[in-house]
Amino acid sequence: MESVLNPSLKELASMAINQKLIMQGVGWDFYEEILAEYVDSNALHFAYDDGVLEVEVPLPEHEVPSRILSDLVTIISIELNVNARNFGSTTFRQQKNTKGCEPDTAFYIKNEPKIRGLLKIDLTVDPPPDLVIEVDVTSPSLDKLPIYAALGVSEVWLYKGAEVEFFQLVGKTYRKVSHSISFPVLSTEKSTEFLNKGLTAAPNEWFKEVKDWVNSQK
Repeated sequence: MESVLNPSLKELASMAINQKLIMQGVGWDFYEEILAEYVDSNALHFAYDDGVLEVEVPLPEHEVPSRILSDLVTIISIELNVNARNFGSTTFRQQKNTKGCEPDTAFYIKNEPKIRGLLKIDLTVDPPPDLVIEVDVTSPSLDKLPIYAALGVSEVWLYKGAEVEFFQLVGKTYRKVSHSISFPVLSTEKSTEFLNKGLTAAPNEWFKEVKDWVNSQK
């Protein structure tokens, strides 16, 4: 039995005064209804883990780092001639695992040929993303790693305000690693360095620096 009522978009946004709101005892049907109601809205992001629903109001301190890391992936993939399809904050969910999430950014890399041309992803027939990026700079927060593990995401980049961490899916859990699985040339230290520079440098200068660095690694 669900322990929450169906709030409006305005009510959800006002409740999430600290950027995030976590609700317990939320049934899968209610989660599906929320997604359907706000399918055209970018005002809120949702994550669901077996009855726990997180509602997030994206703020600049969250959005800017996630965009920088997304740009980092794009530049590296272009310079290394690796096909990487950015699916942004697409909702990925599986009812059988009672889990779902909207990553800050999701990329198909190894599995890109399998979803090429698709505008919608159905995890009952389509593969999960190869890489997701999560920026988590507020509290309280729902741990997204068990969600992504259940969905079968091979790699997660997590930034909590200090350093970028890389996680590789091994079996059913994640193991922290020093280098990206999708882009072995990139270490956690280098990604953190580029993120910090991206927060203060002129964008065009930053793009050029990343591009030059990638080409120096060939």
